[in-house]
Amino acid sequence: MEIRDQDVLFVTGATGLVGSHVALAARERGLSVRALVRSTSNVEPLEQSGVELVRGDMTDSNALQRAVSGVSLIVHCAAKVGDWGPTDAYRSVNVDALGALVAAAEATDTLRRFVQISSLGVYEARDHHGTDESEEPNSLGIDGYTLTKLESEQVVQCAHRDRDFPAIILRPGFVYGPRDRTVLPRLLEKLKSQQFAYLGSTDKLMNNTYVGNLSEAVFAALESDGLCGQIYNIRDDRLVTKQEFVETIARQAGAELPTKRVPLAVARGLATVLESLWKLLGKQEAPILSKARIKFLGLNLDYSIEKAKRDLGYTGAIDFQDGMSLTLEWFRDQGKL
Repeated sequence: MEIRDQDVLFVTGATGLVGSHVALAARERGLSVRALVRSTSNVEPLEQSGVELVRGDMTDSNALQRAVSGVSLIVHCAAKVGDWGPTDAYRSVNVDALGALVAAAEATDTLRRFVQISSLGVYEARDHHGTDESEEPNSLGIDGYTLTKLESEQVVQCAHRDRDFPAIILRPGFVYGPRDRTVLPRLLEKLKSQQFAYLGSTDKLMNNTYVGNLSEAVFAALESDGLCGQIYNIRDDRLVTKQEFVETIARQAGAELPTKRVPLAVARGLATVLESLWKLLGKQEAPILSKARIKFLGLNLDYSIEKAKRDLGYTGAIDFQDGMSLTLEWFRDQGKL
């Protein structure tokens, strides 16, 4: 599908990690871009690049209707992320607000393509060795985030199946890059304070996904022909071990290389106890160990991207070492290292 001069791209979550990269990359391509932004968000990079701003959020139906008016392309990046908290809090944003967005988009007569950013977290929390899109997701989830990401996929798939909604779903792994405000800041803090410990074997693979590679996949999906209704795993072409991942960050941040290791069986037992205790006490912050954190640091997370390479021409060509260097350079420029 050729992107035309008159196309207008609407990006949700445009002040976040993924959305900001998609919006700014679209402006570099000369596209007209619109973003839905909260009044408290830092919108300076978007304003400087000429992105049209609509004030509001995903739970504001009136703002959604204004935001989708006349748009032909939508990339849905907005989500409540995290590994702790009541499922309903995640569902209100990740599922209910998405349903409102789909309804608003369907009410227009201009929409040509909708790309949803989902997550490899929808798969079962086990070791993966080349898992592809033919495997059914885990319908139970391990937390509110992973469960509602699957439910959000079902909303979009239902709209496509029942009403020919022109959607493609992308499932990235752990997304890293400049403007990350969640995982890397916490990891850097742990490394600098020497509180970081590996969980189990250090040679298991990450599902590392540089945000520039994910952006490549987004535009490939927007420009594709005949692929609506499809789902694609997305990650870097080269996966790295937990050790390469952590030691690369530590070296570039000037922190000591971590040597502490917790056996995976011990970590799982502690996570079960801590999660139960934290829920009983009604704590708002996640415990130091949880099922989600064990999945991130303790499991082998190798998912196949052959379908994306074949159908979308996806390459994931920016290597982890280059992507992480760019990421930490941004952190350094921001005074965060």
